[in-house]
Amino acid sequence: MKNIDWKTYEAEKIWDELIDTEGRPRPHGEQLARLLAGMDADDLASRQAAADLAIKEMGITFTVYSDEKQDAIDRTWPFDIVPRIIVKTEWDRIEKGLKQRVVALNRFIDDLYHDQEVIKAGIIPREILASSSNFRPQCVGMSPRFGVWAHICGSDLVRDRDGTVYVLEDNLRVPSGVSYMLENRLVTKRVFPELFENYAPLPVDDYPSQLYDTLAALSPRDLEYPEMVVLTPGIYNSAYFEHSYLAQQMGCELVEGRDLYVDNDDCVYMRTVGGPARVDVIYRRVDDLFLDPEAFHPDSMLGVPGLLRAWKAGKVALANAPGAGVADDKVVYSYVPDIIEFYLGEKPILPNVPTWRCMEPEALADTLANLENRVVKPANESGGYGMLVGSASTKEEREEFAKRLKEDPRNYIAQPVLGLSTVPTIIEKHMEPRHVDLRPFILSAEQQQVTMGGLTRVALRKGSLVVNSSQGGGSKDTWIVPIGKE
Repeated sequence: MKNIDWKTYEAEKIWDELIDTEGRPRPHGEQLARLLAGMDADDLASRQAAADLAIKEMGITFTVYSDEKQDAIDRTWPFDIVPRIIVKTEWDRIEKGLKQRVVALNRFIDDLYHDQEVIKAGIIPREILASSSNFRPQCVGMSPRFGVWAHICGSDLVRDRDGTVYVLEDNLRVPSGVSYMLENRLVTKRVFPELFENYAPLPVDDYPSQLYDTLAALSPRDLEYPEMVVLTPGIYNSAYFEHSYLAQQMGCELVEGRDLYVDNDDCVYMRTVGGPARVDVIYRRVDDLFLDPEAFHPDSMLGVPGLLRAWKAGKVALANAPGAGVADDKVVYSYVPDIIEFYLGEKPILPNVPTWRCMEPEALADTLANLENRVVKPANESGGYGMLVGSASTKEEREEFAKRLKEDPRNYIAQPVLGLSTVPTIIEKHMEPRHVDLRPFILSAEQQQVTMGGLTRVALRKGSLVVNSSQGGGSKDTWIVPIGKE
């Protein structure tokens, strides 16, 4: 079978992470490009098949729900064996920018639940907070340890056609995906070991210990080994694989709401065969409104009655803290550069994607007039749901979206259709460019840590910009390599 010829690879005018527009490997990718070019199509296909089999054997799955029946369907994790490479010198700047951003966002969340100086100063309009679906009045006056509300943050990064890295959005409620980042590295080592002979990608396998240390630092009791649990909604949740994986990696118990209770002393206890065991830290993967039927949805079967009371009494730590999702709002996202300047007195290191706030009349009019050239997103949806990619939409879809915008402009932002960077991807025994994004994970407690890379998600459908696995996307191993800048 024919070998890869990078001269015929269609890098087009988009920034490809491995091959430039002249068909030449970028300096940091020369060895990878040479190795891939030396393999024929059948060899590549067999490596990809081996990866698919490994993923199946390792039980790496995610859950999707059918639109019509709401049936849960377990699927094996879609993975492409060609890694994405980022040089360490560039990553150092990205890491610094992510830390800056999360510090400012935690200051912002804390301010909203206390003095609201950012609103008094006119940085954020009061009506945005008043109409926020993730602001929790029950959390007003709370002061989590270290002033940190979002202990685990996943910020999505994209690279535009000119090579600029932008922050696309921040995920501060219950960000997911880190387990797939870890498993991607294991699978790559298993099926493509010779790649590691010429490269020394910085490790990611220390994340579980970093997460453990971050959570342990939150413990209200001064113990060498505080009792920590991972709280899951259960086996039907789309991220259940990750919940069980992280609990196992940290040596913590994986629990559901029914396994815990709050006693008269406002402490949280876990039911065990040896009797009640006090819990110090809960890494919760349950949304705010289902955490505690006493404080939020009274009919919730997923949470623990009295949990918010225990948290407010300082008897248990919750990560992420309830109410942190107020900064998840994509309208709030558009103000993050101003938020950084307000709290830190610094210019943002990483830029936002240019954003139109549809609640502003001029921005709404401009968006309505240019829907075919915009990506329109609801303020608080995730997973790629509920948005319009104008360039891939029909006239009927744009007309329907225009109605939604006019009815509830506060709930939408608009952004230009970016030329997301691509990475070579194996498609039916040959290489084609596919668009990618990147979700690094930032841990915050007494100290901050950023994963060496993150989860690269790839849009497996040709021309698609939607990378979410629930929408047909897949993933790649992400390498941060300690070599010189291009």
